[in-house]
Amino acid sequence: MSNSISEKKRATMNTYNRFPVRMVRGKGSKVWDEQDNQYLDYTSGIATCNLGHVPDYVHGQVKEQLDLLWHCSNLYEIPNQEKLSELLSINSVLDQVFFCNSGAEANEAAIKLAKKYAKDQGNSERTEIVTFKQSFHGRTGTTMAATAQEKIHQGFTPLTPGFRYLPFNDFNSLKEINDGKTTAVLVEIIQGEGGVRPVNSDWLKELDKICKDNDILLMLDEVQTGIGRTGTLFAYEQYDVEPDVITLAKGLGSGVPIGATLAKENVAASFQPGSHGSTFGGNPLAATAGVATMENMVQEGFLEEVQEKSSWLNEELLQLQKSYEVIEEVRGNGFLIGIELSEQVGTWINKFREKGILVLAAGVNVLRILPPLTTTKEELNRFIMTFKEILSETEGTTS
Repeated sequence: MSNSISEKKRATMNTYNRFPVRMVRGKGSKVWDEQDNQYLDYTSGIATCNLGHVPDYVHGQVKEQLDLLWHCSNLYEIPNQEKLSELLSINSVLDQVFFCNSGAEANEAAIKLAKKYAKDQGNSERTEIVTFKQSFHGRTGTTMAATAQEKIHQGFTPLTPGFRYLPFNDFNSLKEINDGKTTAVLVEIIQGEGGVRPVNSDWLKELDKICKDNDILLMLDEVQTGIGRTGTLFAYEQYDVEPDVITLAKGLGSGVPIGATLAKENVAASFQPGSHGSTFGGNPLAATAGVATMENMVQEGFLEEVQEKSSWLNEELLQLQKSYEVIEEVRGNGFLIGIELSEQVGTWINKFREKGILVLAAGVNVLRILPPLTTTKEELNRFIMTFKEILSETEGTTS
């Protein structure tokens, strides 16, 4: 007879430094653990539950779909997949969509598409994709290689070739892009895992111009910034640029796994039957969640309210920065916020959790705050008051 679970080592691989909390239920901005302790969840499942936990409309649509069809493969037409493609296309500057299951897969598809596009344009010498230092594009073999962080690479060399890393927001490095070998540039509007570092607007415009002038694809990784997280449906809308490709996941399915690669029609044409595929990508269940999520997002006034609430939160955080020396910088956009501290943030995350609020890290000394877009002003005020309480307990005011 086999040992009981309590007598065995954990059967799940040890790939996460998990917090000592077992979540069993969620609704809106709140989650509950096994002991029925309630937490204000300002992680949103790492920028995934943008409409909060178990949003009513998405829940209703997914529940209906559960009684109809879960999976049929992409050998057949899937009505809600086509509907989701249309919703993404008409609300963006992109034309066609490939569906997969995650952000890493969306970036894999973009990378393959860029390589195929270069070959189809007769530019077989263009074999490199430029990414930027401190970026994060995923943990598959190829997206790990695209990620320009040494800590992500450790233990996994040799890396997939074909990537070149340049400094982020560095104007001098831009002249290195058009070297005759570059087929595409992959960049985040905000480097989420890299410390919540927003792109410089003028730098991104110059990068866009270089790409347009030299038929180099501008590919924007919006896995974390997309689907309303920064106050617009896509973060690129706040910049005077027009990407050739964008990648999405996280918030697109309100927690149901789905990823998407959006491309201009002339670029998307490089994918033909047999070029790429996914067994589960855009399945009826995930596509239904995506449609319902998008329908919520594009409702009149929804994103304007996100902008108003996130602006209020940012102003409150800037006021705290003036009063507490430990806060070195507040940065980000919308409800993707990084608070850089003068010390490591591990104990701060624990203090927040002990007071019933969940937050994340983005590197060693940056707190990452990711409220659901549906969070209330009262919940935001609770966060600010709790943060002020922790700050006072830690160092006291300096003003």
